[in-house]
Amino acid sequence: MRRRLPLPGGGLRMRLVVAFALVAVVATVTTGALTFRAARTDLLQQGQDTVITQFRDGVDSVAPGVSFPPTRSDLQSFATQVARTQRTADWRVMATYGDLSATSQVGDGFAELTPAMRDSVGTRAATVFQRVATGHGPALVVGIPVRFGSTLYDGSADSSGLAVFLTVPQDSEQGYVDALVAAVERATVPALVVAVLLALLAARGVLRPVRALRSATRQIAEGHLETRLAVHGSDELAGLSHTFNDTAAALEESVAELRRMEARARRFAADVSHELRTPLAAMAAVTDVLDEDAAHLDPDTATAVRLISEETVKLARLVDDLMEISRFDAGAADLHLDEVDLAESVRRSLASRGWQDTIGTLLPPPDTARGRVDPRRLDVIVANLAGNALRHGEEPVRLAMTVREPPGAHPLAVIEVMDSGPGIPDDVLPHVFDRFYKSDTSRTRTEGSGLGLSITAENVHLHGGTITAANRPGGGAVFTVALPLRRDV
Repeated sequence: MRRRLPLPGGGLRMRLVVAFALVAVVATVTTGALTFRAARTDLLQQGQDTVITQFRDGVDSVAPGVSFPPTRSDLQSFATQVARTQRTADWRVMATYGDLSATSQVGDGFAELTPAMRDSVGTRAATVFQRVATGHGPALVVGIPVRFGSTLYDGSADSSGLAVFLTVPQDSEQGYVDALVAAVERATVPALVVAVLLALLAARGVLRPVRALRSATRQIAEGHLETRLAVHGSDELAGLSHTFNDTAAALEESVAELRRMEARARRFAADVSHELRTPLAAMAAVTDVLDEDAAHLDPDTATAVRLISEETVKLARLVDDLMEISRFDAGAADLHLDEVDLAESVRRSLASRGWQDTIGTLLPPPDTARGRVDPRRLDVIVANLAGNALRHGEEPVRLAMTVREPPGAHPLAVIEVMDSGPGIPDDVLPHVFDRFYKSDTSRTRTEGSGLGLSITAENVHLHGGTITAANRPGGGAVFTVALPLRRDV
């Protein structure tokens, strides 16, 4: 039994497009995120360095004028002067000395300054900074210790105990960052569109040889064994195309050889059957004469004569069947159609063989089942099925005919031949119409030629009909033939 493998859902094209698109999305998003991170860091770092440098320069310019130890008023003046050194930015400055502190703006609580940052400036005597979020947006807080003669880190001067803190809003930097985010988003959408288009083009390029392979495979299945694929490149798909071409060539050669062998076998069977007909005709004439004189012969000779006569009849039937099969194989079998009453033809077929009392019939009324058929081939169909039921089944044997009218098609004459025997074994059912098939390999002799059911099936198919074999639920076999009832117009 041939199995059809299920195809994955969505199709290979869609899966390739999705895979390429996902890779493109991940690459685009990752690149955008890394680019944004690097640009944001550089932007904030540059703004931070600028603020710290300007703040340190402002402290250096004002610090020499501070008297020590400073009073709160001195700290207030110092913070205000430092704030004024940068007029382009909104600086808020806080100066501390010991427990004293003052801000450049009266009443400014300097909430952004954390105790940890204040301690770091006092204990480590180092410049510290921190980005914080406030209710008005992000801000940068910077703390610088004031040394005698210098505010540098190199420790060349002693700490004065004076510390200065700066809070500067980073609205402009945040605006730059937001603009950067918007730019990345705007760039990401076109990049994704381009990536999807590239994915479609890549999928199309990958699937082109796959589609060609599918089309070639379909042509091979339709019998065009000369089909070959054009091979381009040396990748895996090219290798697959090479393999397909080699397989197709081997298949074409094998099929050609099988056809040559089959043609020789058919020609041999036809030639042998033809050559046997003449001597068989002579043998049949002789056995007819001997049969007439058998009553006057001694018993042993009479038995031998009757045996020869029976075997001659069987051999003649086998030769006739072989000739008939040869005509079917050669496509030389034709129909001689005539409009007849199929029910009446069935009655005559049974009566001519003396089966009218042996086989029960259930036939439609006269002229109900009229159609154009070949009367001789219809007789062969009925005789072979009825004879098969009598030989291999058990009585009672019944033959029934009904007329069915499927919508949109010719009426059908359905003939069923049923016996009451043991039925057909399940492993034999698929082969009942095969030539010379024997369900019991130990049986080397049969009453028939082994071609009766095969010839029956060929005659049915020649009429455009169907034939099936099955087992009845109550026991016995049933053969069903459906013939179209075409009428004269």
